[in-house]
Amino acid sequence: MLISGNRIFRHFFMLFCAVLPAGCSMLMSPATARLTDNLSQAILNSNDPATVEAGAPAYLLMTDSLLNGDSDNESLLRAAATLYAVYADVFVRDKNRARIMTDKSLKYALHALCVHSSAACSLREENFQTFEQRIAGMNAEDVPFLYTLGSAWAGWIQAHRDDWNAVAEISRVETIMRQVTKLNETYQDGSAYLYLGALATFLPPALGGKPDEGRKYFDRAVGLSGNKNLMAKVVYARQYARLVFDRPLHDRLLQEVMKADPDVPGYVLSNTLAQQQAKELLDSEEEYF
Repeated sequence: MLISGNRIFRHFFMLFCAVLPAGCSMLMSPATARLTDNLSQAILNSNDPATVEAGAPAYLLMTDSLLNGDSDNESLLRAAATLYAVYADVFVRDKNRARIMTDKSLKYALHALCVHSSAACSLREENFQTFEQRIAGMNAEDVPFLYTLGSAWAGWIQAHRDDWNAVAEISRVETIMRQVTKLNETYQDGSAYLYLGALATFLPPALGGKPDEGRKYFDRAVGLSGNKNLMAKVVYARQYARLVFDRPLHDRLLQEVMKADPDVPGYVLSNTLAQQQAKELLDSEEEYF
């Protein structure tokens, strides 16, 4: 069955404001841009998710308002796509609201790629063969746009997981993220592999899941993260180890997360969330295994 209730893409959070300053800097004074840069770093390095949750809606409204005046700003579109995907996945519990927010996230991501490359403007409507050819023709400078689109699309599928037509679009996200790994596998510390692993284990084997393939992706994601991104191990444990009932792997990954120092620049907030989730998974393992 589908993974009802599990937040398999919470590692989005480490990207919460990483792309926002670039978009805003084009529209603000140098002093304000510096303030925004500093604020984004403060958020990424916060160990208080509740405070961030309370302040996050202001960023959503700000990006919407800025895009009203500059609807083709590539950096701002990417920032908005990421912000909506992150907030919906991490903080939104209402299914309808999550669908609305991920709809907007995917719309922004598609438009960002369209502005960047006009040949990609009809990407979602193209048949799969043409879609694959279009993605395969993209190069290294397209990676940030491809990654934003792939992550937004993955979040959209997660929010619409009860719709089999949405689940069927997993192959398109896989195509995008494979191209990212081909062009620059170290982008965002190898997070494209984390998405590929999560997508490969989104369904059980009887319904098309590919756990063996997923494990290879997770191993690569963990390796490339250099143990900075603790969320990689949490997703690995939840998506793969639980799927195949590998309790030793499950416990080892989560215990490593619990013992690690979360205070890694740029990952403090993500790692804090990872340790919270690791504890929840360990506390519930007797019921699962």
